[in-house]
Amino acid sequence: MSVETFYYDNRIVKKFMWATIIFGIVGMSVGLIIALQLAFPDFNPLVAEAMHRYTTFGRLRPLHTNAVIFAFVGNAIFMGGYYMFQRLLRARMFSDFLSNFHFWGWQLIILGAAITLPLGITTGKEYAELEWPFDIAIAVIWVVFGINMIGTMIKRRERHLYVGLWFFLATFAAIALLHIVNSMEYPVSLFKSYSLFAGVQDALVQWWYGHNAVAFFLTTPFLGLMYYYLPKAANRPVYSYRLSIVHFWSLVFIYIWAGPHHLIYTSLPDWAQSLGVVFSIMLIAPSWGGMINGFLTLRGAWDKVRTDPVLKFMVVAITAYGMATLEGPLLSLKSVNAIAHFTDWIVAHVHVGGLGWNGFMTFSIMYWLVPKMWDTKLYSVKWANWHFWLGTLGIIVYVIPIYIAGAVQGLMLKQFDEFGYMKYSFLDTLDSVVPMYMLRSIGGTLYLAGAILMVFNLVATMRKGKFLAEEKAEAPPLDNTHIGNSYWHRWIERKPIQMLVISILLLLVGTLFELLPTFMVKSNIPTIASVQPYTPLELEGRDIYIREGCYVCHSQMIRPFRSETQRYQGEYSKAGEFVYDHPFQWGSKRTGPDLAREGLIKPDNAWHLRHFINPRGVEARSIMPSYKFLTTTDLDTSLTANKIALMRDVFGVPYPLEYEKVADEVRRKQAMGIAADLNKAMENPIPHSREVIALISYLRRLGTDITKAPPTPSSLSTIQQ
Repeated sequence: MSVETFYYDNRIVKKFMWATIIFGIVGMSVGLIIALQLAFPDFNPLVAEAMHRYTTFGRLRPLHTNAVIFAFVGNAIFMGGYYMFQRLLRARMFSDFLSNFHFWGWQLIILGAAITLPLGITTGKEYAELEWPFDIAIAVIWVVFGINMIGTMIKRRERHLYVGLWFFLATFAAIALLHIVNSMEYPVSLFKSYSLFAGVQDALVQWWYGHNAVAFFLTTPFLGLMYYYLPKAANRPVYSYRLSIVHFWSLVFIYIWAGPHHLIYTSLPDWAQSLGVVFSIMLIAPSWGGMINGFLTLRGAWDKVRTDPVLKFMVVAITAYGMATLEGPLLSLKSVNAIAHFTDWIVAHVHVGGLGWNGFMTFSIMYWLVPKMWDTKLYSVKWANWHFWLGTLGIIVYVIPIYIAGAVQGLMLKQFDEFGYMKYSFLDTLDSVVPMYMLRSIGGTLYLAGAILMVFNLVATMRKGKFLAEEKAEAPPLDNTHIGNSYWHRWIERKPIQMLVISILLLLVGTLFELLPTFMVKSNIPTIASVQPYTPLELEGRDIYIREGCYVCHSQMIRPFRSETQRYQGEYSKAGEFVYDHPFQWGSKRTGPDLAREGLIKPDNAWHLRHFINPRGVEARSIMPSYKFLTTTDLDTSLTANKIALMRDVFGVPYPLEYEKVADEVRRKQAMGIAADLNKAMENPIPHSREVIALISYLRRLGTDITKAPPTPSSLSTIQQ
């Protein structure tokens, strides 16, 4: 049989490796900054006060999550994938042009995120904050990646598609589906859009996306990498190929159903919540099957684990994967969720997976790849071991205090005294967890220090060796005429298109079963007659609320617990309250108190103004940043009429015909009323044109629609009169 000579492209792997390193350090550094901001609320990396608006917690937190998830982890996926694809398929990538187009396109998207998110250009949807031009770009680049990957599979010289490749095929299918559906939005301008979905529907779509972005971006591709790099590093075959097959198909089918477990005890219909719980518990079996398969692959190689830093990182990574995939289903149980949700417990859970599973797997792959591609040995095994221990200690010092903080906060918020009143204020609980935030900062510093040490080690290794840009390989061409011993399922496992189609079908089963009833059955979201659309000023104020990232610290969802209805002085939240919310703002973490009834709890305009200017002047224990710049920045009303028209004509919000023509006058009248009230109480007058006026109007509106309180000046019908 003839043998073909070809060359593996290591240049593209090198490019993604450098992007992984650079954005990893950047993403972790931003994470450390926001951790310090929670521990020391006046901390700001920019000295000039005029620049503080760009580095508040609400703007930096989305930058951190996007930098870590899509820049650091995303580039790591492509780095490990492009190396793995070529070796497993015995073929150079389908197209060098597409490889480089993918690389530069992805980096430009990341650069765009790094610029726009601190500027407050955001959709307000967690892990999907980038505005519509970037969403389109992401879809294009993702398709380019898929074409390049599948094209390589089609032209391969290896008959069988190894299971590690299956995970990448499922990742490609799932992320494309998730991104396209969750990114359905209508643009108002180049950098402003509104989600197609509202309220409960938007929440369900967002957490169907949010959970499965974790599943199919942070998990399945790394499992594919694990199945390739772990056996390579251990020089052992995978323990059970059959178990890996069961692991794959079980995850692809089950994972997509579990998204509603992020919405337990919310206004989502009970049947959807229960469905999320059931499938979350089912996830334990395949997840732990994969973990066990990874550990048993190391049978007979444990002596090597003691001396090889690559395997040390992998062992901790797989352990973190097992911990996170057990804890996730347990957190979906209603009794646990009632305490843990909206607290730091969830933050600790996420970082076990992020720092342990994704971070350590990435480090191990880079420690393995660099000596291979530079044809040398690692510069310093001692430094790599130091990195391992710094990283491991950093994870421990990070997550343990935050687990404690979550449990303390969750339990304190539910305590009543002997007279039936709330025993602790929200600030009491915050006061208790701030020391834990300080410890977290130390853990983050250790983890970042280890990563920086790795960079020095890898650079020294590169300088020591010689980069193999074109790695020579030989293999016979694929002979499809010789089938040999085969099974029925080989028809799927050897055909990338069949594999892709069946994966998509499995993903669609859970997706359609969960989403369609909530969209098509009207009784799932009963309307409330008293709920009215936002006034023009309130709509602008809501956009400022989203721009400043207020949703990352405040929820707007009163759960059906006595502790919450009593604390927030109102009934639990109903689905019909949110029918005009594009996007929804239920939040996922309470660093500050819930705001769903803020208009009733704090109707004093002057209190809000003082709180924005100097939070610690109002309450010394507050850790909220100052938003003084809102008092000096004029509200941009150039898009107000377009926003009103879009809400009415596209989303069906019941604004009167041609209301956009009088919207500016209505906005001005309401703003002047709030400004007049403020100027009675404040020494320095606030012009009615300032952004803070709009934000106050929005906060004053929250919760007033479904109460028996008398109509307020924020009522649309009142203003129209």
